Amino acid sequence: MMRTPTAVLLACLALGGCDKQWGRTEGNQTEIRVVGDEQKQLHQLDAFNLAIGLKRAIYDAGYTCKRITDAGFVGTWKNLDEWTAHCINDIGPPRDWAIFAGPDGSAQVRECKDVVASGLPACTIKQRPQGSFTPVAAASAKKTGS
Repeated sequence: MMRTPTAVLLACLALGGCDKQWGRTEGNQTEIRVVGDEQKQLHQLDAFNLAIGLKRAIYDAGYTCKRITDAGFVGTWKNLDEWTAHCINDIGPPRDWAIFAGPDGSAQVRECKDVVASGLPACTIKQRPQGSFTPVAAASAKKTGS
């Protein structure tokens, strides 16, 4: 009769020790950040080409974005670089998107209003690209060399 409660207690103790490494506490673990070529290339783009890349990620995620009027680098979260884009559409209000670029070339897109509530960094631009987000201004800047 006493064997069943003892067996249950031992099983619970064994499960409690799972996923732990001997002699190592969680404070000793070093975090390693992996960065991919695609992440590095996004930092080198001018405003117009960054808008194209971010717009492509938004469309690939199943959302729409007629025109990006502002965008930039927000920061890093784990192995992801966070970018944000302000989109204007023909119908409806403008939308702000958070685009998380992964080291494997993947992108995850979330609406900025939902990002903070889920524990991710807010869509506050810390670094804007050079140039203009509109094709006309970008073309004239190339012609004048600025």
